[in-house]
Amino acid sequence: MASITMDNLNKVYAGGVQAVTNISLDIADGEMIVLVGPSGCGKSTLLRMVAGLERITTGTLKIGEQVVNTLEPADRDIAMVFQNYALYPHMTVYSNMAYGLKNRRFPKPEIDRRVREAARRLEIEAYLERKPRNLSGGQRQRVAMGRALVREPAAFLFDEPLSNLDAKLRVQMRVEIRQLQKRLGTTSLYVTHDQLEALTMADRLVVLNGGQIEQVGTPMDVYAKPASVFVAGFIGSPAMNLIAMEYLSTTGAGLQKLPNRADLLGVRPDDLLLYAPDAPHLTLTGRVELLEPAGAESHIYVALAGSNQPLTVRLPGLPNVTEGNAITLYAPLHSLHPFHAATGLRAA
Repeated sequence: MASITMDNLNKVYAGGVQAVTNISLDIADGEMIVLVGPSGCGKSTLLRMVAGLERITTGTLKIGEQVVNTLEPADRDIAMVFQNYALYPHMTVYSNMAYGLKNRRFPKPEIDRRVREAARRLEIEAYLERKPRNLSGGQRQRVAMGRALVREPAAFLFDEPLSNLDAKLRVQMRVEIRQLQKRLGTTSLYVTHDQLEALTMADRLVVLNGGQIEQVGTPMDVYAKPASVFVAGFIGSPAMNLIAMEYLSTTGAGLQKLPNRADLLGVRPDDLLLYAPDAPHLTLTGRVELLEPAGAESHIYVALAGSNQPLTVRLPGLPNVTEGNAITLYAPLHSLHPFHAATGLRAA
């Protein structure tokens, strides 16, 4: 096991296209770091730079105490799990898992021990003689993880490994990967565009946007105090509402308790209430555009007077509201997130 240290990493492609800009990040030994962001934000490029599959333009990358900028992927003591499994279709599960060890000329008894131990941990012992075409998507993903696991690497790299699975299996595999990583204590770098996956799996989140780091922190820190409008809108589902000050009225202590220069307020759908709380709060009036029942909860979409951006409200059960009718919402001041509209950065 080992730490991973990135110091001002940059990736510039031919034609001057900057994919990654000045990324500095310290990943502790045994830590699970999740890189999250929309398509094109640079997260997979950064992962491939760590793996040695993309050349580093400038900056320094260390795995443990060794600078690995010029090392080949096979010499970096890392194992990568890909989105498309990358299994050899003509080989059995056993042979797929043993292939890398055979290339490194491990003794046959040691190969057999590692393969069977990994298969036991991943509950794929019964599939060792099958070919990949005879496995389900979840079973293939376990084989891909097993192939990485037998390496006993210093670090695991996961490149959106669950994106090809159905929703139910994604949840199951998400739990299995996290439990396995905790049990092994192996340093892991995991890429996903799914913010729920990121929130549930990470020791720390790294939110990327346009090839740069927007915020680093524990999942709850990033959720509770987003550093920018981008993070506020990306982390959390449904996304945080963003309201320009001009559409707001106040009761209680009023807006004077908020930062002076804040001109944009964020409020999560869960924090909008149908009743006035005792604490200082904002009062919002509008019209119900849509009521969307979703089982144990409902989403209400509300048009504020003068604004063309509807608010999303998430409430338990089925609230007593009617589409087309007026509605009053209340937001406790302590639940608000102030931002500067010009910079997109948090005001406090």
